[in-house]
Amino acid sequence: MRLFELLLFLSNIGLFALTVILTKGRRRIPVFIASGIATLLLVIHWTVEGYRVQLLFPYCLTILFLAVSGYSLFKKKALIKMRFISGAAYTTIAVMLAVTAVLMYAFPVFKLPEPTGEFKVGTQTFHFVDTHRKEIFGETREGNRELMVQIWYPAQAGTGKYAPFIPEPRILRYMVADYGLPGFTFGHLRYVSSHTYSEAEVSSAQTSYPLILANPGNGSSRFLHTSQAEYLASHGYIVAVIDHTYNTFATEFPDGRITTSTTNDLFSQGNDYRTGTKIRDKLGKVLTEDVAFVLDQFGLIQSGQIPSHLQGKIDLGHVGVFGHSIGGATAYDAAYDPRIAVGIDLDGGLYRLRDREGLRKPFLFINSESYSEKLKRVMDNRVYTDAELNRMGSTREWEDQVTEDKKLELERMRETVAAGGQVLSIENTEHLNFTNVQFISPIFKRLGITGKIEPKRADSVINAYMLDFFDMYLKNQGGILMKGPDSRFPEVKFVNLLS
Repeated sequence: MRLFELLLFLSNIGLFALTVILTKGRRRIPVFIASGIATLLLVIHWTVEGYRVQLLFPYCLTILFLAVSGYSLFKKKALIKMRFISGAAYTTIAVMLAVTAVLMYAFPVFKLPEPTGEFKVGTQTFHFVDTHRKEIFGETREGNRELMVQIWYPAQAGTGKYAPFIPEPRILRYMVADYGLPGFTFGHLRYVSSHTYSEAEVSSAQTSYPLILANPGNGSSRFLHTSQAEYLASHGYIVAVIDHTYNTFATEFPDGRITTSTTNDLFSQGNDYRTGTKIRDKLGKVLTEDVAFVLDQFGLIQSGQIPSHLQGKIDLGHVGVFGHSIGGATAYDAAYDPRIAVGIDLDGGLYRLRDREGLRKPFLFINSESYSEKLKRVMDNRVYTDAELNRMGSTREWEDQVTEDKKLELERMRETVAAGGQVLSIENTEHLNFTNVQFISPIFKRLGITGKIEPKRADSVINAYMLDFFDMYLKNQGGILMKGPDSRFPEVKFVNLLS
């Protein structure tokens, strides 16, 4: 919660209290002075912090109090005095102040965790067009595949303001629509700041930096992995997060076009299971090809064929990949590329399992508690009861096919563990704790959208294990956390897939 918006809200409570406590003859001057203070706070708040819809009632109340108290004070024969606040009006004001308090709590202008590495962080965004692939998910099915890719990198000491958390506020209305909320709900996110400097010079502390490619989940966005990208960049990595067009809730291109998700129906139970799996694999193939294409573009950036501060600074001999949800599956599938040395899957089930042999390179799986329980159920050969199926809204035939695929997925995970990987589970986490969605509202935790773990704690734990794993295989250092349970992170459980 920002300072001046909090002070403005408290001043409104003070105004209301004065009208309740003081008698009519004694309230005119104190209420006028308090109204003046509240108005000053309102002006400062609007100027310094910016307005937001969640505070609409305090804005109106402040102006109303100032107007009525000023008129009452300076017009001796005023017809309108402070008696306008009585009965139902007191109740209405009290209710609206309570509603405002709830909105301020539910939708705060939060602060992202500060990255802990030695480097400042810079960012740059690229628009890439793959002239060798046609777009198959667009509404018109015309044109080539286009991608927006944002990079975070170690930077020289930055100057000026941090870049905003949201790359373009216009896309927020599409995010709100995905959650089924009123259009103004997430408008305050435009005031959230990153810890990144736009277009800063690359740090000269090292000759080059390892590259990590990242993939958001279905209906997500690159900015929802900002804290992870900043953290890794501050520790000496170049991190590129790919907006997979038509699989994000919205992506804006330099010419102002905004694309939205056309792939949500691929994850429904509207099709029979095997048909749905084939369609999902088709999407997965496109996402995997996106990663390979973006990696090609970094080769062009490194050589100077695409202008960037990063020219000559990318260590293409040490490349990693990670992703969340279907983006985690993308990371796994993309890691078959011989140019990619190591990868991490954040709570994502795999795709294209029957198209290839097992991945024989180090790969880390970090799963939520709920997904880990689902995998354990498969490992233990537990069968859903009819009551459980009814609660899930599923069928036995569907879940039997899911179990069959999960058994193959577990086999693939065992193969990567044998090649130097690991499988972890984090207690009290849910699927969206692996994104910055967990910071947007504390009510998400109460609704079970995110887990019981505190968002900053979840973020710090996930980042610590990701960094340790990448350091081990891309920098030949670290690896301490991969050796076994650590008292600093009691939430993290090592999963034995052989039992």
